[in-house]
Amino acid sequence: MRRRGCLVGLVALLALTSGAVYLASRSFLLRPADAPSNYRFVDIASGFERPVHVTHAGDDRLFVVEQDGLIRIVQQGAVLDMPFLDVSALVNTDGLERGLLGMAFHPNYAENGWFFIYYTAAGSGANTVARYTRLDTSRADPASAQIILSVDDPYPNHNAGQLAFGPDGYLYVGLGDGGSAGDPHGNGQNTRVLLGKMLRLDVNGELPYRVPEDNPFVDDANFRPEIWAWGLRNPWRYSFDRVTGDLYIADVGQYLWEEINFQPADSSGGENYGWSVLEGSHAFSGETAPSNAVMPIAEYSHADGCSVTGGYVYRGGLLPELQGVYFFGDWCTGITWTTRREAAGNWQTNIFMNTGRQISSFGEDVGGELYLVDYDGVLLRLERVEE
Repeated sequence: MRRRGCLVGLVALLALTSGAVYLASRSFLLRPADAPSNYRFVDIASGFERPVHVTHAGDDRLFVVEQDGLIRIVQQGAVLDMPFLDVSALVNTDGLERGLLGMAFHPNYAENGWFFIYYTAAGSGANTVARYTRLDTSRADPASAQIILSVDDPYPNHNAGQLAFGPDGYLYVGLGDGGSAGDPHGNGQNTRVLLGKMLRLDVNGELPYRVPEDNPFVDDANFRPEIWAWGLRNPWRYSFDRVTGDLYIADVGQYLWEEINFQPADSSGGENYGWSVLEGSHAFSGETAPSNAVMPIAEYSHADGCSVTGGYVYRGGLLPELQGVYFFGDWCTGITWTTRREAAGNWQTNIFMNTGRQISSFGEDVGGELYLVDYDGVLLRLERVEE
């Protein structure tokens, strides 16, 4: 799941309440505003075991992914006793970063019943994407599994794990660089492998998938045709803005920097986000930075955390003043940030609040309200504090 296999120092890090956010699009340091006192993340369900993701299926229920292999349903504030799916026998959970890591419902789930999960396979630890179908509204069919993708991984960390359907109806799969530290195999910049990449797959027809004809490298023998973007280390949560279609990618850093990357909705793909030549916007390997490297829209140093968790652009109805604001956070400190592009094109990024939580993921419901997943077993929703 995360970049670190050890939580030494977590208690000390959680004591941090302020810091500095660096913007790659500007040359100066932006000091954070005071954390707003009129918002809070409110507990809405608890009792989960190592939860790492939350999503919805187009209705008012929430589906919570547990790292050990269960997907649980939250309905009207109650956690149903029977899991939606149990794949614990299929999942390798050795180490902090392996397990069942993500899921996504097909855009036409109401009609076809398809959903997709991402897990590290038992035994091999291969990064695996599988398609399932439902038995009924509250149960998946465990016998319906179809393997869509299996990618060998040389180390137990940097497995990424997010799945997301874009506005184009294609499935986007983020893969880490293979693990260890410093990208020892050079996968981030190796365009002949899938590790360290964002893939774009057509899973709407024949199995296991088709490569969309307009993927950026379908006619380039130097690239795997599935590649949509490259130069990623461990993209731990990415999301599409449900209104604009823009893509936000949180990429976990190595020693010094955590970053948020941005791909506009009108992109034709092919972005190189720089790893492992760059860590964020900063030199890492000592090699010359690629001329096509895309700089992050926001980054923060390890003075303020150790591992970024990507979030969502708020599009709910309860907090209209936050429309268009992107939220992200840090696994170690519990600090959350917001970033938003100003009319002039610059990104305004500030600390939002210190939640004191171990933020494994964010999520949104069918109405666009924002949720935070606490790895200690709690699901929370962003709300306004009434005076």
